[in-house]
Amino acid sequence: MTTTGEQAAVAYPFHPPRGVRIDPEFARLRGERPLARITMPYGGEAWLVTRYEDVRTVLADSRFSRAATLGEDVPRLVPLVQQVSSILTMDPPDHTRQRRLVAKAFTARRMRELRPRVESFVGQLIDRMVAKGPSADLVAGLTRPLPVLVICELLGVPFAERRLFYLWSEAMRSTGADAVAKMRRAGRLPWDYLAERIAVERENPSGNLLGTLVRARDDEDRLSEQELVSFTVTLLLAGHETTTDELGNFVYTLLTHPEHLERLRADPALLEPAVEELLRYVPIGTLSGFTRIATEDVRLGGGLVRAGDAVVVQADSANHDESVFENPEELDFDRVNNRHLAFGYGPHRCLGAQLAQIELRAAIGALITRLPGLALAVPEHEVPWKLGRSALGPEALPVTW
Repeated sequence: MTTTGEQAAVAYPFHPPRGVRIDPEFARLRGERPLARITMPYGGEAWLVTRYEDVRTVLADSRFSRAATLGEDVPRLVPLVQQVSSILTMDPPDHTRQRRLVAKAFTARRMRELRPRVESFVGQLIDRMVAKGPSADLVAGLTRPLPVLVICELLGVPFAERRLFYLWSEAMRSTGADAVAKMRRAGRLPWDYLAERIAVERENPSGNLLGTLVRARDDEDRLSEQELVSFTVTLLLAGHETTTDELGNFVYTLLTHPEHLERLRADPALLEPAVEELLRYVPIGTLSGFTRIATEDVRLGGGLVRAGDAVVVQADSANHDESVFENPEELDFDRVNNRHLAFGYGPHRCLGAQLAQIELRAAIGALITRLPGLALAVPEHEVPWKLGRSALGPEALPVTW
């Protein structure tokens, strides 16, 4: 490969999103330029990492800092400069302290206890669709409300105020210049809203996650007030939008791969490996992940990343790396040792991974058993997709049964 000094930066992203198909340019880069110089939509140039092992290195190596991006006009994929510190922009030891505290709310035991509630939500939502059927928009009827119901249950915030959550998430994930305007159109900023919910929790303590965090702040002095608010904002916004998109993408993929859908209907025991394979196969978003800044010179992908350089990883590309996954472009429910990076890797691996898996399995499992005739109500090329956002997902998913 060429040296870092010989690479000319190319505009990123390379092509507009194409449904749930990964951009073929990533396969070329893995083979020819695994460390590629790119021009980001905002803030300048960065290095793009596309191979599996290199992606894991960046995600786990402390020499690649998230904290160094806070408040800085660094190369990035969205217009908003991150000004408020959160668990997403921390490095150890601050990140370690917060993660250990919050991880107690996402233990395997607590997730098992939450599963019946998730399954109940799924059943109620499908009941409503069936009552109005025999056709529906699956996004409006299931994939959008389900994750919000779950995160509201976890945090103890009113589901009736979900419209605010949708507006904030849309603004946060917008890749257009109108992101700030979208945020302000919501009427109340999420930090103000969560500060009020925290005040309510202090007046009427509960056993939900928000109550646990408030007690950690007030009784144990393990969180600052700003950390308390910013973390709950992160949970509220990040805790539902990604699952909404993944669930819509997964159902669309199954409906456009009828042989896989029929096999899953015939053998429900395949549900768990099928969801893991869908997590690997389906792109997570239209762009790469969070920017990181190298704190010292690092050899990576056959090139040199110098201290101060911005680096972004492409987890979707890593999940299709031929050196790790046999026949990566095939959807294979029999794949073993599926070490996908859909939830990230290292210190910042998604805390809610288990919860997302529960929601995805519950929803897909219920759909294939409750609605065995489920099919797209329009030709697949007529399914509308969200535009101008870093997340990938259908705007609507018209189905019939």
